[in-house]
Amino acid sequence: MKVGCPKEIKPQEFRVGVTPSAAHELIINGHEVFIETNAGQGAGFADDDYTAVGAKILATAEEVFATADMIVKVKEPQAGERKMLRPGQLLFTYLHLAPDPEQTHDLLASGCTAIAYETVTDKNGGLPLLAPMSEVAGRLAPQVGAWTLQKANGGRGVLLGGVPGVAPAKILVIGGGVVGTQAAKVAAGMGADVTVLDRSLPRLRYLDDVYGGTFKTGYASAATTAELAASADMIIGAVLIPGAAAPKLISKAQLSTLKPGAALVDVAIDQGGCFETSRQWRP
Repeated sequence: MKVGCPKEIKPQEFRVGVTPSAAHELIINGHEVFIETNAGQGAGFADDDYTAVGAKILATAEEVFATADMIVKVKEPQAGERKMLRPGQLLFTYLHLAPDPEQTHDLLASGCTAIAYETVTDKNGGLPLLAPMSEVAGRLAPQVGAWTLQKANGGRGVLLGGVPGVAPAKILVIGGGVVGTQAAKVAAGMGADVTVLDRSLPRLRYLDDVYGGTFKTGYASAATTAELAASADMIIGAVLIPGAAAPKLISKAQLSTLKPGAALVDVAIDQGGCFETSRQWRP
């Protein structure tokens, strides 16, 4: 099979894609690998790194799409890239189709076979390709939220861990999966007062058994969510329904009940977001 890797719109995200070692693995298993020139720059890999393991460098994305049987990307294909897909071609990348009808329509019209990383499931029902990115996103969420809480950035001027004589920030994490657990661990490690909500009692028991004392847990009823959201300095949305749009758990009407300057970090944005007013920027 001919496997092609075009340059990403955001090359810094290429680190989790095909690196020279992965390209080499494909090549020794009998595949040809084509890389668009400079595709790995943002992750610190030069064209020579790819040619050293046997990959071939092509000058443009158009050449990669025209040559390869399988296109490997990190983020969803842009509108111009979708026009280059053809019947019988494989596309392997994150797709997040639930909030993106235009992409869905274009992929159907292309005739390609598109496989979304975020829906690949293992024998135990887990999402092995999504989980590593979820860990990154979860750990990054409190870091980004802490920055937005600074007064100079329009936030409440609250320090996550507080200081002697001043209480720490209250953080509400909605969703106790991979993202929520990682977010809670990092936020609690920064000294914040953290509560994780989920609708799965087995998951809540697990979190309580493993992390009891590190952060609190609660059942995600509408009333409990609204009550804790109103007192939170930061709310992290970390819910996931595989292959479907995220449920809206913080409504537009609820925004007026939140603390002025509170930070909302919607990690579910790739699936449409779990806050009603969340919007995703698309290039």
